[in-house]
Amino acid sequence: MIIHIKKGVSEKIINEIAVKYHSTVLNETDKTVLITPYAINKIDDRYHKFVSETFVFDNDIQLASSAYIKDKREISVGKIKIGGNVNNTVVIAGPCSVESWEQIKMTAELLKSCGLTSLRAGCFKPRTSPYTFQGLGLEGLKMLDAIRNEYNLTIVTEVRDSTHADMVIEYADVIQIGAKAMYDHGILHKCASIKKPVLLKRGFGATIQEFVQAAEFILSGGNPNVILCERGIRTFETKTRFTLDLCGVAYLKKYTNLPIILDPSHAMGYAYGVPDLTRACLAMGVDGLLIETHPEPQKAKSDASQQLNHEEFKKLFQSLLPIANSIGKTII
Repeated sequence: MIIHIKKGVSEKIINEIAVKYHSTVLNETDKTVLITPYAINKIDDRYHKFVSETFVFDNDIQLASSAYIKDKREISVGKIKIGGNVNNTVVIAGPCSVESWEQIKMTAELLKSCGLTSLRAGCFKPRTSPYTFQGLGLEGLKMLDAIRNEYNLTIVTEVRDSTHADMVIEYADVIQIGAKAMYDHGILHKCASIKKPVLLKRGFGATIQEFVQAAEFILSGGNPNVILCERGIRTFETKTRFTLDLCGVAYLKKYTNLPIILDPSHAMGYAYGVPDLTRACLAMGVDGLLIETHPEPQKAKSDASQQLNHEEFKKLFQSLLPIANSIGKTII
């Protein structure tokens, strides 16, 4: 249950209610909000005079629920906005990893030539094998910082674990929490304590309930700027890397108030299928797309098989424009 406390109620009373109902307390500009476990669905009569409104739920998707906030939350991604009443679809593109100055500058120039605003690239890579490229770390973050300043791009990069979360938060415009880190409470709590946008990816073994409850950790900690990212789940299928859960996306659109971005590159795992999958994603009217592109994918140090080369990306981008126009979306 979510409880809105009236203005002017003393801190003593608020704390009393919070303790009694095991509540998380959010101090917003115009009100105090208490969030209880969903199993608590009523409060004592003696507290009614202190309460302006209550919301009852049947599970712990609460702050993210469209039953609580009907309209999609509006979130700034650099200088542009997604969600809310803004009909934008942000295309966030770039290589899996920052590898060199030449590579990342070529990618920045590609994005600018397409009129795009957001660059993604990893500096700390949560690889499946310890013997593969782990990213350039701080050196990569400094490269992205320089690219942002030179090309006026919004930087999206990933936190691998909580040991370097502060470093990524300092450099990134949007903090990405990867699929393997969705359950990392150290990262979730760090991201809850800031106001920068957080792009939360669904773990490949996570249910929708578990996915959105991870977002609730960030929201309930005081950061309202959470973006959900569906990137494929593990199923019995072996011909693709993962299975992109578009049914789940339809659920998220209806039952949550958070902007939704889709990542067809990681879902498919193979470049040949990324363009078709991307077009299908856009047709759902989502708030963003995350696409991997590299000047020479065959030489990429991570996820080589799924990255489009720059010519393939340009061709894909051009094919998205009429789809966006047909559904009233603007690609930015």
